[in-house]
Amino acid sequence: MADSQRMILDPAIRDWVLIPIMVVMVLVGVLRHYITMLITGAPKAPQLKAIRESKALLRGMRLRTVGNNIPQHAFAVRKAYLAEAFEQGTYLKNPEANKEGSAPANPMTDPAMMEGMMEGMKKQMMNMVPQMLIMGWINFFFSGFIVIKLPFPLTPRFKSMLQSGVDTRDMDVSWVSSLSWYFLNLFGLGSVFALILGDNNSAGVDMTAMSSMPGMMPGMGGMGQAPGQAPDFNKLFLAEKENVMITPHIWDMEDVEERLLKKYGKQVKSVASPAIASREVKKEQTVREKIKHAQKTGNKRR
Repeated sequence: MADSQRMILDPAIRDWVLIPIMVVMVLVGVLRHYITMLITGAPKAPQLKAIRESKALLRGMRLRTVGNNIPQHAFAVRKAYLAEAFEQGTYLKNPEANKEGSAPANPMTDPAMMEGMMEGMKKQMMNMVPQMLIMGWINFFFSGFIVIKLPFPLTPRFKSMLQSGVDTRDMDVSWVSSLSWYFLNLFGLGSVFALILGDNNSAGVDMTAMSSMPGMMPGMGGMGQAPGQAPDFNKLFLAEKENVMITPHIWDMEDVEERLLKKYGKQVKSVASPAIASREVKKEQTVREKIKHAQKTGNKRR
């Protein structure tokens, strides 16, 4: 630890390795954004049925999350309606394609699906090619460089992430290699791109495209869907139906007057409502109570 604190970096490393990598990453991200806009074109407006399909799924999720704000009968009506609609496929964009016995849709014959696949392949190419070129450039010119020291201590678990390409067992974890500096910029420049290009930009890294790049992000393969592959809303609706059916309901406005009075230190007198009182009067007697009642009436007659 003491040796690593006494290590001094050459200022030329800052001027010719650290700053150039960061500047190149920013410029490549801006260039990738404009090239992606050029080859993909303006996004098309989604179809009305597709919007209805996605919003119906959000409706079920919203009922589960904020359903306690409505009374029990209103929650039960919505719950039964959505469960039946999800079961019958009322909100599906193409209900006939999800019936039993029907052949699965061929993506090669669907123009919309083909166009989505092509858009996904273009975006994947625009993510893979620049990153592979930059990685090759860094490995060729700056392999084995230590470029910066982080101003805070880290555990040894971060050593493999921050010192990629540098095989030193005793070096402090806070030192960062050139290849690791590239990865930190790759995943950390999102705010800079949002400031320069706006929120909806194509300059940042696409996690779906990066997961399919060999050797880039180990252990992340299979997390995303294939480019252009549409989700199966029939399975999503059936899963959401099960979630809706098992969701309990506790009305948040139940006894709200008493809770409000208790909150401000007022005494609350528990008064039974007429409905509860009538229910208690009409309550059916048990067998033991009937026997006791019969014994009392018999003693009175004697």
